[in-house]
Amino acid sequence: MKCPRCDSELVNVMVKSPVGDAWKVYLCDTCKFSWRSTEGENITNPEQYDKRFKLKPEEFDELDQIPPVPKLLKK
Repeated sequence: MKCPRCDSELVNVMVKSPVGDAWKVYLCDTCKFSWRSTEGENITNPEQYDKRFKLKPEEFDELDQIPPVPKLLKK
């Protein structure tokens, strides 16, 4: 299996449906993207995943960091 967002093959099943094999949730160990097996091809298929949202693992170090949440102001 290949991650639709970063094309990594380091993908694991995070959880399965409690009854039967109705669905699975996958998690990419590289970019932390998760998706359900029941989603459409535009989410599950790497070739059909929206190119605007694709990530390249070799560029992860250059991505912006999430800014820290400032302390609440006291009234």
